[in-house]
Amino acid sequence: MENETLTPKQIVEKLDQYIIGQKEAKKAVAVALRNRFRRLKLDESIRDEVAPKNILMIGPTGCGKTEIARRLAKLCGAPFLKVEATKYTEVGYVGRDVESMVRDLMSVGIKDVKAEMEDKLREKPLSSVEEKLLDLLLPGTGEDKSKNKKENNMETAPQGFLTQSGPNEITFDLNKIAGEMHSEKAASEEKKEEDNSTREKFRQWLREGKLEDREVELVIHKPAAPMPSMEIISGSLDDIQNGVQGIMNMISGSQRNRKRTVTIKEARKILTEETLENMIDQDKLIDEAKKRVEQSGIIFIDEIDKIAVRGDSHGQDVSREGVQRDILPIVEGSNVNTKWGVIDTTHILFIAAGAFSVAAPSDLIPELQGRFPLRVELDSLHKEDFIRILQEPKNSLIMQYSSLLATEGVTLKITEDAIDKMSAIAEEVNKTAENIGARRLHTIMEKVLSDINFEADEHNGETITVDSAYVQEKLSDITKSQDLSRYIL
Repeated sequence: MENETLTPKQIVEKLDQYIIGQKEAKKAVAVALRNRFRRLKLDESIRDEVAPKNILMIGPTGCGKTEIARRLAKLCGAPFLKVEATKYTEVGYVGRDVESMVRDLMSVGIKDVKAEMEDKLREKPLSSVEEKLLDLLLPGTGEDKSKNKKENNMETAPQGFLTQSGPNEITFDLNKIAGEMHSEKAASEEKKEEDNSTREKFRQWLREGKLEDREVELVIHKPAAPMPSMEIISGSLDDIQNGVQGIMNMISGSQRNRKRTVTIKEARKILTEETLENMIDQDKLIDEAKKRVEQSGIIFIDEIDKIAVRGDSHGQDVSREGVQRDILPIVEGSNVNTKWGVIDTTHILFIAAGAFSVAAPSDLIPELQGRFPLRVELDSLHKEDFIRILQEPKNSLIMQYSSLLATEGVTLKITEDAIDKMSAIAEEVNKTAENIGARRLHTIMEKVLSDINFEADEHNGETITVDSAYVQEKLSDITKSQDLSRYIL
């Protein structure tokens, strides 16, 4: 796992590069992450006893809850999955199978480990890929032709090798055989030299990139689908459909190999992926992914307040409470069947989040509350936060819009007073309408820059300045009417 030496303070500093404010939330997740590194260094006799301290984030939408969890996972290179708690109540009465979150996390782990293994092996298969590309460009000049020629020589003998001196006597004309063999060998060597010369010439062109757009016919080999596991019987409708489809494809063997006409550039990519696929040790891949998921996986459960139940349960609330009870054993620690084996969820870190504007954390069932011992309240964002969000983070909003317009040859300059004005409007609209946090800035900037984005191709080479007056002009009518701002901003 990456960045195991980072201290909590250093983790917070890394998060500060992308997320403005929310110091308490950053501090909580930094300590939780550091404790995971510490646990892995403990003696085995105590390591399994140390459970992760799951976190419940409470705060309005758009204040950075999801981004904190996502950046944390990327920082430590851990398998990360975000799920919406409401998805488990949408379909039918119970909704999607709750255990699917663990199966999806394992899929992420497999994908991450596979990508790492491929990166390490990517330099090795280049020579074999090059030979396959040359075989496609010059069919019959590689090993296959030599093999076929040898077989043909064994099966058919040239005319005139045998002579008949009597009705029952057949003798070999050795001189004639020797002469034929010598001439054939000479012709074969000459042809071989010619083929090698042509092949080397094409090899040079291939390396120089002169043949990238040349089209060739390539047979694409699809790997055989693994035998679907019996877990699909208790899985969701999606799992059952995928499993049945896998069985049908395995029985029919359809579309395993098919021919395609592709460019050399595309063929190189396809052949490289096929070669890497064959080089990866699947058992090692699954073992490493399973280890990472169980020891360092992070599942972020968003909108958990939407399944909280207020007062007596009735109607749809029964389904919501049922989802809570289904989530409970996963968070407590249980074994979940996947097609890669059984996954133990005991040491997976769960981060739950919700606005809790209607329900309260105490409306969750007591058992589930107890499984999220760390609670962090995130602050609503204000004008000063919006000013920093527009400017400070890596790949900030202003940088994003400036870069997009730069592709049209337009230089965008947004003044300090314009930033101040947009931030003040964002705070005001969040107070009078729904509070959607930093996402309000996207709405405002799109509205302010709509005409510039629309006419960008007509201003190639120009510098466009956006100041406070320009912002006021674009938003004045909307901000005057609360009813209008409620719908437009």
